[in-house]
Amino acid sequence: MIRLREIERFHRNGPQKTWVLKAINLDINEGEFVTIMGPSGAGKSTLLNIIGMLDEPSSGEYFFFDEPVHQFNERKRTDLHKHYLGFVFQAYHLIDELTVYENIETPLLYRKIKASERKAMVADILDRFNMVAKKDLFPAQLSGGQQQLVGVARAIIGKPRLLLADEPTGNLHSSQGEMIMDLFRQLHQEGMTILQVTHSDKNAQYGTRVIHIEDGFVREDKSI
Repeated sequence: MIRLREIERFHRNGPQKTWVLKAINLDINEGEFVTIMGPSGAGKSTLLNIIGMLDEPSSGEYFFFDEPVHQFNERKRTDLHKHYLGFVFQAYHLIDELTVYENIETPLLYRKIKASERKAMVADILDRFNMVAKKDLFPAQLSGGQQQLVGVARAIIGKPRLLLADEPTGNLHSSQGEMIMDLFRQLHQEGMTILQVTHSDKNAQYGTRVIHIEDGFVREDKSI
């Protein structure tokens, strides 16, 4: 599903380079549940954003289902992103002017799903997340944990082939966090490929493989 070859990311400051990622070589198969761990500043989120086609590497090759993402223009990458990927952000990234219902519905609009089908899909996921009573509220009217639940609902509503999650339970109470991780496990069992960044050893145990990144390098890659 994913092949990364000699992926590097750096920032230039005159003649100097500040490295974020260096010589990353990874293969992720469809159906895996992979956790990326490492200290703050190690490059975890940058790697996730490159895989999620939200950021570009400075050099190297990225193949997604054998498609050369590193050769694509922004429009082509955006199109792939819309149709194959779901993203759970640590900072929510909800649209302030839209209600809970409308935020969750947004990915389905991008994919031009029919109105009747959209309505049924949003109703189903609102019920699944116990958020029916909050569907007409705006993000500012929700707690941080509730906003994160909306973000997760939005990410999975279109049943993406690949779900990317950056600290998905970082802002949740422990019971909400367990609910999200149990949901991820269920989605994985149903065939979804999941890639999460987390500091939590407990959350890592839900997956099938752990990749440790330190100073921009892959230091360890092991199956659980």
